[in-house]
Amino acid sequence: MNPEGFILQHMRLEKLAFRPDIALYRPIPQSGLHAFLAEQGHADRPPYWAYAWAGGAALALHLSVQPEIVADRSVLDFGAGSGLVAIAAALAGAARVTACEPDPLGRIAIGLNAKANGLDLNVTDNLVPADLVLAGDVFYDAEIARATLPLLRALAQNGASVLIGDPFRRHLPLHALEQIAEYALPDMGGTAPQRAGIFTLRP
Repeated sequence: MNPEGFILQHMRLEKLAFRPDIALYRPIPQSGLHAFLAEQGHADRPPYWAYAWAGGAALALHLSVQPEIVADRSVLDFGAGSGLVAIAAALAGAARVTACEPDPLGRIAIGLNAKANGLDLNVTDNLVPADLVLAGDVFYDAEIARATLPLLRALAQNGASVLIGDPFRRHLPLHALEQIAEYALPDMGGTAPQRAGIFTLRP
C-alpha cells in the first residue's frame, strides 16, 4: 500500500482537543504504523509526522491566542512533522505558508492533513525565505540541536523572526533563547499535560 492510501485507510482523522478547529490523521493501536514503516524501508526513521508534539501544539495554541503574529506575513514551518503549525498559521491569516519537512512520508502526511482542513500548503524539503519561522520540537536530541540552532540563527540574520515551541526537552538550548509564553499540553498523543514554552532567539 502506498503512503497516502495507508494514512487515509489506517489512520484516524481526529480533531485536536486543544485546537478543535484543526483535525489531523493520527495512528490508533490497530493502524499497524510500525509494520508499514518497515515495509517502506523507514523502520529506522521515527514517524514524527504521525503525532502532535507538545512544542508544535504550543505554537498552534499560541497562534490562536495571538493571530496577529502571522497576519499577512509569509511563514516557514521548520521541521513541520504533521503540518500542525503550518495549518495553524494558515488559519490565523498568514499570507503564505510553507511547510518544510525532510521526511518524504511526512510531506505526504502534511498534504493530507492540510487538505482535511480545507487548505493547500506549499510543502517542501528546502528552506525558503519567510518573514516568520516557526519551529516546534526541533531540539529533541543533541545532534539535531547542534545542527538546528545555527540554521535558525542564520534565518534570523537574514531578517526572519523566529518562534520556537518546546516542552523543555533536555537539549533545548535555553542559553540562546528567551521564553515569552507557556502552555500545558499533551505530548506525542498522550493525555497528561506537560509544560511547553514559546521562545525567541536571543540577539
